[in-house]
Amino acid sequence: MFRPCIDLHEGRVKQIVGGSIDDARPDALRTNFVSDKPPAWYAELYRKDNLRGGHVIQLGQGNDDATREALAAWPGGLQMGGGITVDNAVGWIEAGASHVIVTSWLFRDGKLDKARLDQLGQAVGQARLVLDLSCRRRGDEYFVVTDRWQTFTELRVNADTLGGLAKRCDEFLIHGVDVEGLGQGIDETLVRLIAEHSPIAATYAGGARSMDDLRRVTELSQGRVHLTIGSALDIFGGNGVSYEEAVSFNREQADS
Repeated sequence: MFRPCIDLHEGRVKQIVGGSIDDARPDALRTNFVSDKPPAWYAELYRKDNLRGGHVIQLGQGNDDATREALAAWPGGLQMGGGITVDNAVGWIEAGASHVIVTSWLFRDGKLDKARLDQLGQAVGQARLVLDLSCRRRGDEYFVVTDRWQTFTELRVNADTLGGLAKRCDEFLIHGVDVEGLGQGIDETLVRLIAEHSPIAATYAGGARSMDDLRRVTELSQGRVHLTIGSALDIFGGNGVSYEEAVSFNREQADS
């Protein structure tokens, strides 16, 4: 299934090349698209087409108002991530997020802090929690990256990790950071890994450039892995996938 997104940077809807956000080097930022439409426009569009499970992601500071605008436009229809901690998670659920998505706060010194994961699960409940295991490749393995995809952790994305963490959350969100925003095709190896080893729903994002990629993810995973399409989508200035095509695909899958 196609899952939509609203990526927010400096309060605006943007599509950014994965891993290019670096506070120490602002000139390194590579942006594919900056929308002239407000976040609520996208949320209302997704609501009209009943595209549940999409994510609103805060890329850095200064996005709280934009996030609240999107969530208010479709209460309970969108997941929210970016800067989530145990101190603010409940507030974002109350603001209208169906789930909170968390990565960086769960890691300390490159290691997963299971006590923090327990705290977050107790605060919002497992059914409201999405773990972001976005990753980069090192050799033949994938490692979770944090701090806007700049910092490698010690956590491998593999069968043990997916199987163990599936007992602690409702879904996974996994960006293939190496191909994110490049529009050069999905990371099929990563998609296969997720499909084979995730016991729960998972959304993959990164590199999607055509409807063939959506069909391929569905085929590889037998429908168990969803796909986010960003820069290739016409509503984000792309020419690889029309939004209407993606919506139609979901309807066909639901009817089959």
